[in-house]
Amino acid sequence: MSNKRVKTALALTLTVILANMSGTAEAAPQCAWPAWDNYKQTLVSEDGRVIDRSSTQSITTSEGQSYGLFFALLANDHATFARLLRWTQSNLAGGDLNRQLPAWQWGRAKDGQWQVLDANNASDADLWMAYSLLEAGRLWHQPDYETLGRNLLWRSAAQTLRKLPGLGLMLLPGDTGFESEQGWRLNPSYLPPQLLARFAQIAPIWAELADNTQRLLLEGLPKGLAPDWLLWQAGQGWAPDTRKGSDGSYDAIRVYLWLGMLADDAPGRAVLIKRFKPMLDATARLGYVPEHVDTASGTDSGRGTVGFSAALLPLLASDATANTTLVAQRDKVHQSSPPADVYYNQSLLMFGLGWDEQRYRFDKDGRLLPNWMSLCKK
Repeated sequence: MSNKRVKTALALTLTVILANMSGTAEAAPQCAWPAWDNYKQTLVSEDGRVIDRSSTQSITTSEGQSYGLFFALLANDHATFARLLRWTQSNLAGGDLNRQLPAWQWGRAKDGQWQVLDANNASDADLWMAYSLLEAGRLWHQPDYETLGRNLLWRSAAQTLRKLPGLGLMLLPGDTGFESEQGWRLNPSYLPPQLLARFAQIAPIWAELADNTQRLLLEGLPKGLAPDWLLWQAGQGWAPDTRKGSDGSYDAIRVYLWLGMLADDAPGRAVLIKRFKPMLDATARLGYVPEHVDTASGTDSGRGTVGFSAALLPLLASDATANTTLVAQRDKVHQSSPPADVYYNQSLLMFGLGWDEQRYRFDKDGRLLPNWMSLCKK
């Protein structure tokens, strides 16, 4: 072999080695992800808003924008991430997420105008948005994203964290409307433990919230079934929500999703997985994920959507005795598709199936581990 060919071969080898060592987004190509391509085509507008086309007002929520940002990061899709962020800042946050939490709902008003329909924030969307910005900043080496994520996180803390008597620091679902004489209304699905673990690397208050979230999940849900909403009362503790009762359904399905995606060595994981086994048992008995569960009596009703099946895949995978049920629900996900315009079910599918396809994981400290490189080799 000539010296020229040797040098060329060595240069190519060195390039590959450096790319593999760097772990940067520049070394990680945007690989084919059919589910993400479909999500963008059916739900994301050209200017960067996630549209719930099943709603009469064609609404966009801060939750939808936050999920879109996370999925774009999983796909290593810089351009779509930037579009989603631009639209969110311009239309939900008065032009600057550094100064204003995003409004919860935007869409077509009764007079035909496109505008903010509900200016209250949704704290789960704030957390997912801050998380995606922090991790985009870290993984893509974009300091501006990381700075914006930190600022958004601190603003969320200032507006929605409260010290509840007898419980301690807790995240309210929004800035207003969740405190009354009856107590404090809480939504367990708004508190993904892996996000709180990531934020705990920034400030101790998030570690305190993570500890109190563990307490909520273990003490507030004694039957191992998650309600959509829960009430904390001073001097009395946990109680069913005054408006929604003890029903667990479209919000609660995310509790099982977040817990199933915890890293194997995440603190407290084993006890949480054991506590929420009743949902796995119910799914095995029924042959499908129940749409509604009465978390007080344990009774169930209705058949959950394919999005519910996708959301339960990670938790099923965590239980060695649930393999038959896992295979059955996985088959359901692959054989059935939710309607293209149903934003929420499509989002559950993206989370659950993306995890099941090993497109991403979280480490014990909540950092995102996207599987960009190996998936591109398949």
